[in-house]
Amino acid sequence: MQQLSELRGALREAEAELSVVKNTLARRAANSTGKEALLPYLTGPSGLVWVNGDPAVAAKALQGFATKNTALELKGGMLDGRDLPAESLKQLASLPSREQLIAQLAGGVAAPLRGLAGSLHNLIAGLARTLASVQEQKAAEGG
Repeated sequence: MQQLSELRGALREAEAELSVVKNTLARRAANSTGKEALLPYLTGPSGLVWVNGDPAVAAKALQGFATKNTALELKGGMLDGRDLPAESLKQLASLPSREQLIAQLAGGVAAPLRGLAGSLHNLIAGLARTLASVQEQKAAEGG
């Protein structure tokens, strides 16, 4: 019971919620809602995780808990209406979070811009030094 509370706490931090379900009722619900992809996973003790946030973060929480607690078997599920086998769930858990991906994208876009800004700065600074040198030379010739 303590392990289940730990799992629920980890999922709560990932904006997800665990429901332990009776397979018979879950099968009926899956059939009546068009979620037949869940049917193969509804054998033995079953729980459904409802994700409100980033699915990768919830998958990481599940995978991390399953690694520490071998009694938890990740069977699979659904993501965006498509079947998500256990192996795909592990792959999803290995992905960076949405925030990390956005930061990586922003860094990738910003790097060339920083390079361009540095190059332009150097070009303008070089032009300013050249103009200053020409001004000094003209002053020395004229004065």
